[in-house]
Amino acid sequence: MSYIPAGTTAVTPWTLAITPKLAGWTYAGLRALTLSGESVEFATGDEEMLVLPLSGSCAVECEGARLELRGRRSVFEGVSDFAYLPIGATARVTGHGRFALPSAVATRRFPVRYGAAAGVPVEVRGAGQASRQVNNFCAPGAFDCDKLVAVEVLTPGGNWSSYPPHKHDTLSEHEAVLEEIYYFEGGPGYQRVYGSPGRPIDVLAEVGCGDVVLVPHGYHGPSMAAPGYDLYYLNVLAGPAEQRSMAFCDDPRHAWIRSGWADQEVDPRVPMTAAPAAGEAGEEQS
Repeated sequence: MSYIPAGTTAVTPWTLAITPKLAGWTYAGLRALTLSGESVEFATGDEEMLVLPLSGSCAVECEGARLELRGRRSVFEGVSDFAYLPIGATARVTGHGRFALPSAVATRRFPVRYGAAAGVPVEVRGAGQASRQVNNFCAPGAFDCDKLVAVEVLTPGGNWSSYPPHKHDTLSEHEAVLEEIYYFEGGPGYQRVYGSPGRPIDVLAEVGCGDVVLVPHGYHGPSMAAPGYDLYYLNVLAGPAEQRSMAFCDDPRHAWIRSGWADQEVDPRVPMTAAPAAGEAGEEQS
């Protein structure tokens, strides 16, 4: 069950509900909400979570804090602020729009926190037709938590991202062990996942808004945006290591691609969005 079409895991109140049990692994999860002014209350249990506006805005209440998330009109029109929810908490989300809740089974407890859009590191990776934008809002070094890693990737139409293909399923000094979820918007696009010796997996899926691809192991990439159609994906990663890491190993057949970028111009379409100036996003209220 590596490819999950939009809507196939919906269970009230979630429009998307991928738990570690459903995925068949241990740590990473992802839920989504669509709200029209109502409130949804839920318990985090043994998972730390984020509330990330995909479109619209919301208020997040948890443990006496009220976080006002300004959000954005769409994932292609700005970088968003977000909220962090700890394990063992009860939270309420009220708003208008669509919201992603990346999660990871965790053991350490961090406080409820507000992540400002203005503080999200926006990175341009690659060059030529491998140019893409990465919003490192919950990457190691950008936001502190226990197990959860989450980033957004925007790929202009006709370009490839998650390229060269890479994996993170074998513990070494150069590679972390991570479960990974791809959640897509925009498109159509195409996602490839394939195995390494002794660990088969074979996925080539057409993806669009609301579709998900799970990566329990193996090389993943490229993520291909069809010409004329920009592609967005939210990556959710988590694994057993005490220190969060996104360390990976390129497919050795394609690792040479990186050296070719030095002689190519970056696609002028990236970055496709930007974070708002400091003070323009939402804020925490007690």
